[in-house]
Amino acid sequence: MNNFRRRPLFVGPIRTFEAVARHLSFRAAADELSLTQSAVSRQIQSLEEDLGATLLIRGTRKVELTNDGASFLRALAPSLTRIDTTVQQIRQAQGRRVVSVNTFASFASMWLIPQMEAFQREHPEIDIRVQATDTLANPLDPEFDLILRYTGHQRAPAGAQRLFGEVVTPVISPWLAEQIRQGASPPLSKPEHIAHYTVTEEDDHRHGSEYLSWGYWLAQQGAPKTQPRRWLYLNYTYQQIQAAMAGQGVALARLPLVAEQLERGDLVEPFGPQGRIATPLAYWLIASPQARDRQEVEEFCRWVETRAEQTRAALGER
Repeated sequence: MNNFRRRPLFVGPIRTFEAVARHLSFRAAADELSLTQSAVSRQIQSLEEDLGATLLIRGTRKVELTNDGASFLRALAPSLTRIDTTVQQIRQAQGRRVVSVNTFASFASMWLIPQMEAFQREHPEIDIRVQATDTLANPLDPEFDLILRYTGHQRAPAGAQRLFGEVVTPVISPWLAEQIRQGASPPLSKPEHIAHYTVTEEDDHRHGSEYLSWGYWLAQQGAPKTQPRRWLYLNYTYQQIQAAMAGQGVALARLPLVAEQLERGDLVEPFGPQGRIATPLAYWLIASPQARDRQEVEEFCRWVETRAEQTRAALGER
C-alpha cells in the first residue's frame, strides 16, 4: 500500500481533471479534449483511486469540487501552465511548425481526424493542434490559426470559406439491412415505415438543430404525422452513428460526415439517394488573417480544401 501511494500520477487523468474542474462540466471537458464523457469519467475515477480521495461531487445538473479537489486544482493549474509554456518554447526552439485548429467535436471525430493521417504523412514537419468545442471561437483569437465550423450562410463570419453543404439521410447497419431483406424485420422503403423502428434523435436545441431532426425529414418526405416506434435521444452525431452501426435503430446522419462509412459498407441508406434532404446549413473554413500568411497554415488550408472537394463530390455538389 505504501509503495502504491508513492507511485507518480499519470499525466492524462491529471489533464482531464483540470479540464473538468475548470468547466465544472464533464461534457465541456470531453468536448475540449475530444473524448467521450464516459472516457472522461473513467479517467477521473482512476485519478481519485490513485489519490485515495474524492475530488469531484457529481450532481444531476452540476459538478462541484470537494475541498481536496480545490486544493489539488490550486497546485495543478500553475504547473500545467508552466508545462504548456515550456513545451511551446521547446517546439519553437526546435523549429517545429504548428497549426492550431478549432472545430466542433462531431466534425473533429468524424471528418477531420480520420483523414489527418494523410496530411501528417505528407508534412511530417508540421504539428497539428486540434481543440474541439461547441463554442464558436473568435476568428481574431491569436490562439487559433483556423476555425472549422457549421452554420447557415447568414451566420457565417466575414471571410469564411464554404467547404460543402449539409445533407441528411437515414442510415442503418448492414446487419439490419440484411434482416429487412430476409423479412426478419419490417420493411423500410417508405417514410411511413419509420413507424416500425427506433430512431436516434440529436438531443440538441442550438441554432440549426431543427434541420437535423426526424420531424424535418419526415415533413420533407411528405409524412409529417408519422411517429417512430421508439426514440433514442443522444447528445452528439457520432453517438447516433455508433447506435446505428450497432443495429440499435435508424439514425438521421449528416452525409458529409458518413460518406466514407457508406462507401465502405459500414452503413446503409435504406431509402437510397431518394432519402437525402439538403438543409440551409453548411461547413465553413475561417482562417485567421495573420495566420494565413504562414506557409504551414496555407498548406493545411489547401489540404482541407482538397478533402472538401472530395466530400462535395460525394454529395453531388459541383
